[in-house]
Amino acid sequence: MTHGWCRRRFGLGVAGLAATLALGGCTGGAAEEPVAGDGTGDASVIAPGEPGEEAETLSPEEAGEAADQARAEPNAADRAFMTMMIEHHEQALVMTDLAERHAEDGDVRNMAERVERAQEPEIEAMEAWLDAHEDAPEDTGDGHEGHEEGGGHEGHEDGAAPGMATEEQLDELRAARGAEFDRMFVDLMIAHHEGAITMATEETAQGSETTALEMAAELVATQGVEIDRMEGLL
Repeated sequence: MTHGWCRRRFGLGVAGLAATLALGGCTGGAAEEPVAGDGTGDASVIAPGEPGEEAETLSPEEAGEAADQARAEPNAADRAFMTMMIEHHEQALVMTDLAERHAEDGDVRNMAERVERAQEPEIEAMEAWLDAHEDAPEDTGDGHEGHEEGGGHEGHEDGAAPGMATEEQLDELRAARGAEFDRMFVDLMIAHHEGAITMATEETAQGSETTALEMAAELVATQGVEIDRMEGLL
């Protein structure tokens, strides 16, 4: 957990601080002059404070450590991603349970089994993450903290996770049998996976906590492969 002082000073200014550090390291061999200093000639970084607070001068090492800590602090995007992905995965398990009972094609059954084996432990991991990060900020209703309006998960229609099947679609799937069930199941699961990739891609752009970002990247890769396999079943 990042200390309060780091959150206050760097929670909103990590991008700018990182840019300052990057620029400071790209001098192209020219003579370097300290950005600011204490008279020793050592370069330092000006870390902006929040409105009403004075900026602070830090060494590059201190600034780098603070920026790394701020990037690892869970934000509202991380929490929304984990929460909505659990709901998303749970619906996928509803569909795979139907496939176990009603699918006709053996390849469709095998694909549904792979989805179930993958997503059950992912749900457990996401629930454990939420338990471990109970203090992670929640959405304010007008966008994730630190992101532009409309850039968060709440921007999805009706607040639903993208790719989720409607209740009407699930009822149709429950009533289908044989080849009709197989086709409908694959179509819905492709859309489901595409929605998961949409959310995971948003998380990689908006999130900050390392585990959440790694999980999002893994979802993009694995579910993309599954989509290719499912499209081969149509």
